Amino acid sequence: MTEKATTEYSLASLIERGGVHYNLPGTSPKKLLAGLIGLLPPVPGLDQEKLFAEILKREALVSTGIGRGIALPHPRSPMLEEGGKPMVTIAFPSGLLDWNTPDGSKVHTVFLIVSVSAKQHLGTLSKINFLCQQEKFHSLIKTRASKEEIITAIREAEAAWTKK
Repeated sequence: MTEKATTEYSLASLIERGGVHYNLPGTSPKKLLAGLIGLLPPVPGLDQEKLFAEILKREALVSTGIGRGIALPHPRSPMLEEGGKPMVTIAFPSGLLDWNTPDGSKVHTVFLIVSVSAKQHLGTLSKINFLCQQEKFHSLIKTRASKEEIITAIREAEAAWTKK
């Protein structure tokens, strides 16, 4: 993988592209997701209504609430064409949400994933899941740290991964 491709798909760069949103209204996952999708940066070829429908189809299969107050909503299939700009958007809901998590926890942090390929999608899911299991990072998102603090923590983690 080239350095450009590595940077392009680093979790930090995906979040920089997708943004971090605080105190997002919504009393249910569906309502929160509808509002969140409307905040996504414009992406050529990405139909936001279709994305919303695909995410809801995925949620109907099994909840994307993974536990510890975290949900990772995403469509089952990549929504972007090759050469598209994948992104991850972080949302901190205005209130805790029931997302049907395996541990029964209410969701305080949502990572919305929009991918360009299955490989990129799985890699992104893996990175987010790993980070969210780390107490230092989990504490950052639970306390709704600034976007800069979150990005810095992710960059540090990704730099450590590439050294191994």
